[in-house]
Amino acid sequence: MKFELLKELTELPGISGFEEPVADFIEKQIKGKVDKYWRDNVGNLIALKKGKASSAKKLMLLAHMDEVGLMVTKINKDGSVGITRVGGVDPRVLIGKKVSVGKDLLKGVIGFKAVHLQKDESLLKTPAYSDLSVYMGFNSKEEASKKVKVGDPVYFNTLYEEVGQYALGKAFDDRSGCFVLLEVLKALGDMSLEHDVYFSWVVQEEVGLRGSGVAASQIQPDAAIVFENTTAGDNPEIPENRWATKLGQGPALTFAHGGLVLNKRIFETIKATAESNAISYQYKARLAGGTDAARLARTLSGIPSGVISTPSRYIHSPVSMIDTRDFSAVIELAKILVIEGKVLPE
Repeated sequence: MKFELLKELTELPGISGFEEPVADFIEKQIKGKVDKYWRDNVGNLIALKKGKASSAKKLMLLAHMDEVGLMVTKINKDGSVGITRVGGVDPRVLIGKKVSVGKDLLKGVIGFKAVHLQKDESLLKTPAYSDLSVYMGFNSKEEASKKVKVGDPVYFNTLYEEVGQYALGKAFDDRSGCFVLLEVLKALGDMSLEHDVYFSWVVQEEVGLRGSGVAASQIQPDAAIVFENTTAGDNPEIPENRWATKLGQGPALTFAHGGLVLNKRIFETIKATAESNAISYQYKARLAGGTDAARLARTLSGIPSGVISTPSRYIHSPVSMIDTRDFSAVIELAKILVIEGKVLPE
């Protein structure tokens, strides 16, 4: 199965704080398919598919639009620019990578001292961000300053590709979740459910779960499901007892993560729904990291939520990998959960 829309979503530029191209793209996909939609003050895109009853319960579906990336911190005398991270990015994965800079998406490469210019003892050290620069072909600070400014976003320049059962690309965290919401909306079609369904594509998750609480405050949902992309860990270099999830084992269900133990009723409902529909699943075995569910638990009087994720190798890097079978299963499980509405309180 080809995921053309996923390809388009992942290749869009959209680090935290600069999600507009992603929101613009999604808005085009949902026009005419929802009862209403709007963007709020922080940039969240929220859409409503109304249920039959005027007092219908509200189910919130949530995915974040932002990806990790970089930002310009200074312009150097030689025309290169200094950078810092936006979200959790290990500098060891950056050396020699192609990037796009600023609103004009200027092409550049992340440079570092060549191996034959380094001392042996420095080869095993993690480079500091202060030692990395992006080169875009400018020869002076004056020349670069005409095209680039401090605070400009820097995006990974990675094209989507499918290899066998795997998909490779950037920003699966969390454009995969954004795609899931679009597929659920597509499946609902003209269907009229008993409950309202709110689709929430939110901003700035990677820098502190900033958009989800704002969206939830407007919706005031009875329950929520967060669709995420999470670390796999089934790499040869990592001991199996440290794997969070494994590619090819199905959707990852989260029972707890940093800052939150997930709502037990919703967790059990998701698990039972997967089992009754013969959808293989796995647990996210490590508690490191967090999702917008942690923010929802601290919003209003506390919003009960569940988290379903697509496992991904090399997450938060210029190139990640997912198993399309896992991803298809996440989409199928999402459709069933939304249509049945059993995650909502009685």
